[in-house]
Amino acid sequence: MKQHPATAMLGISLVIMLIALDQTVVGTALPSIVADLKGYSLYPWIAAVYLLTNAIFIPIIGRLGDIHGRKPFLIGAIALFSIASMLCGIAGSMMQLVFARALQGAGGGMLVGSAFASVPDLFPDLKERVRWQVMLSSAFGIASAVGPALGGVLTEHFGWRSVFYVNLPIGILALVMVWRYLPLIIHHQEERSGLDWLGVALLVATLFALLLTSELGASLGFLNPTLWALMAASLIFAYLFYRHQIQSQQPILPPHLLEHATVQLLSILSFLSGLMLFILVFYMPLLLQAGLSLSPKTAGGMVTPILFGITVGSIINGRVIMRIKRTRYVYCAGVACLLGGLFMLTQAGQETASIYLLTAFSLCGFGFGFQIPNLTLQMQSAVARADLGSSSALVQTLRTVGSMFGASIGGLVVNLSFNHAISAHLNQLGISDSRVSSLFQTPQILIRVSDQLQLQALAASLHLNGAELIEQGRLYLINGIHHALWLASGIAIVAIYVGLKLPNITNPHANVSDTLAETPDDYL
Repeated sequence: MKQHPATAMLGISLVIMLIALDQTVVGTALPSIVADLKGYSLYPWIAAVYLLTNAIFIPIIGRLGDIHGRKPFLIGAIALFSIASMLCGIAGSMMQLVFARALQGAGGGMLVGSAFASVPDLFPDLKERVRWQVMLSSAFGIASAVGPALGGVLTEHFGWRSVFYVNLPIGILALVMVWRYLPLIIHHQEERSGLDWLGVALLVATLFALLLTSELGASLGFLNPTLWALMAASLIFAYLFYRHQIQSQQPILPPHLLEHATVQLLSILSFLSGLMLFILVFYMPLLLQAGLSLSPKTAGGMVTPILFGITVGSIINGRVIMRIKRTRYVYCAGVACLLGGLFMLTQAGQETASIYLLTAFSLCGFGFGFQIPNLTLQMQSAVARADLGSSSALVQTLRTVGSMFGASIGGLVVNLSFNHAISAHLNQLGISDSRVSSLFQTPQILIRVSDQLQLQALAASLHLNGAELIEQGRLYLINGIHHALWLASGIAIVAIYVGLKLPNITNPHANVSDTLAETPDDYL
């Protein structure tokens, strides 16, 4: 069987498209899914369990790939992801769907943990590797841009189950190409080739505690002792995991990675990038639909520049990074571009022109296009060849954890701001009827027609102007989302500060180092 790295990369690009499509296509179908399966209480867990199992399997498969080679795990991941997609499509209840999504998240984590680390395996030369990383970023961006529209068409014409079945032909094609053309490359030749299963258990406990903290944070409230207990449990499990990795003979994350200064910087930046990305992506549809009263179809078209900008930014980044000496400034320029887009969005209101919003979204996407591939490239350039999988998995895992917290923190800021403002407004108007305040307990009333009709009927009986209350609520929601965007802007400033401490990649033609540099100065 012939092995062609370039052809194998086409298969890996299909894998990346599989992940991107699933993340964007499913979101469009969620309202139809809940309406059909009737289980709104489990609605958040459709995404939550996917993120949890995804984050768990990324570092595990990254390490196993370093030890045994990535090909068998990539093949297994494609098969699991495809089977789980089929199970999602045939789910007869929300509980069955949540279980299938957990399996799908495990397959997705295996895909991420294997696919990105396969690039430096196939292309040790940094210059050539950057070109292929751009190809992966472009594949992800194209699939992400197509996903929302495709999800809408499939849901409307073929039902929500079709958004899961669309993964099957792509998965089969990717499986054939990876099976035939991806070579098996093994970096570890030592006899000990097991995995630290106690470390796996501690990792699962850590991530599960983090998931509960992020998912329940907004509903519990910052002063709730249960939230503080979950935060404490997360920190304790994380510390135990770190200590055990130092002592383990078969660590998931090698201790020398955790102690390396450059890896620590990149880990912080990966977490921050996840925070910023989900604060932006998760709440922009809410701003457009609930705050600015745009239709879902129009809102989907408005946020497309974010995904398109990521693709364009990744392509330009791949061209620029090879031609500039101080490569740390490329990353910082991307964050600065994102910061500009975020500032523009903090000024957006109901009278804002569409071209203004499109420009702001494009800037944000462009900025992320300069950040996301750079973090992976920097990490892969800083570590030994034998640690490529573990280091790449570390970037992806921390970005996923950052995403979980980004959605939660953003929700906490938006909900607190909205609830405080609307409560003060109702008190100012002298409205004490609990039925009115309960309808405004969350911004949900701004997008749910049945709640608005209920408010109109209630307002008429109380001699109130229901339409005016809803419009005032939209203004308060916009203001709350502005607060979340200001928070993301502050995170961006921190990211620039940390990014300026990154080492520069000074020899783009060198192969991946077989030894780990001891300090960032070794790369200056």
